[in-house]
Amino acid sequence: MNVIALKNIIKVYGTGEGEVRALDGVSLNIQKGEYVALMGPSGSGKSTLMHILGCLDLPSNGEYWLSDQNVSGLTEDQLAEVRNRRIGFVFQAFNLLARTSALANVELPLAYRGTSRAERTRRAREALERVGLGGRLHHKPSELSGGQKQRVAIARALVQNPDVLLADEPTGNLDSKSTHDILALFDELHREGRTIVLVTHEDEVGARAGRIIRLRDGRLEEKA
Repeated sequence: MNVIALKNIIKVYGTGEGEVRALDGVSLNIQKGEYVALMGPSGSGKSTLMHILGCLDLPSNGEYWLSDQNVSGLTEDQLAEVRNRRIGFVFQAFNLLARTSALANVELPLAYRGTSRAERTRRAREALERVGLGGRLHHKPSELSGGQKQRVAIARALVQNPDVLLADEPTGNLDSKSTHDILALFDELHREGRTIVLVTHEDEVGARAGRIIRLRDGRLEEKA
């Protein structure tokens, strides 16, 4: 079953002579439970594609189906709802609230959803325990290592039980040991049946995925 189906996705920025075709007819299916690495040189379109997959941007043309929902024509409010309920994000820079505990950071998506305090605390605690941070619930980001911050970010993404986990250069700010630990965690999540799409420029990181999708000049170059 496809979780993601892209049909001739085109993304154009600017007009006239200044027009840039960031994506030029990308068609792609990703099945439930797949672990996919999205790779390509700078300017290849991988960041644009990731923004579209994450419903942070809309294509100029084409269709994007997330499970059974065509999200390519949704309003901003509808896109925000899809992002909150169906997509988990992990970013290179962690994007944690600096003055807030790990537990409160992980609760945040559920607070936006209107989940009761008791329920969101329970689920956030479980998510942090799942990523090995059960003993760091009340630590603030400044009291955590880079690898621990990324684990909090992963817990925050998982707490929504999303259809897809999108990770944008998730090891880019980590040392080699933390990189190894985070990639091992992604391996575990994949074995549990999670659908993961990871953007990376590092071959050794991409090699951990079950499939590599390469872009160049806004087009799919090859699929492995």
